[in-house]
Amino acid sequence: MKYLYLALAVWGTIHPMSYFLRWFFEFGFDLGGMVEAWHANPATSGLVWDLTIAAIALTIWVLAETWRSRDWMRLLAIPATFCIGVSCGLPLYLYLRLRKV
Repeated sequence: MKYLYLALAVWGTIHPMSYFLRWFFEFGFDLGGMVEAWHANPATSGLVWDLTIAAIALTIWVLAETWRSRDWMRLLAIPATFCIGVSCGLPLYLYLRLRKV
C-alpha cells in the first residue's frame, strides 16, 4: 500500500501543478489573480472551500499524530498540502505514516 500512496502523491503533484504552471505561463505569477479565478463562480468557490477545510483537517491530524509518534518527517505533508494541494499532501502523509522509522 505504501508505494500506491507514494504514486498517488507523485500524481497529486504533477497533475495539479501542470494546470497551475499553465495558468502562471498565461497570466504571470499573480497569486491574487489565481485566487480570484478560483472564485469565478459558486461551483469553484465551493470546491476551494471544500479543499481548504480538508487541508485544515489533514494538518490537524498530521500535527496530532506527529506529536504522538515523534516522527518529524511526517510534517512534510503540511507544506505539500498548502503549496501543492490535498491531492499531494494526503497520500504523502499516508506514505510517510507507513514507512519504517
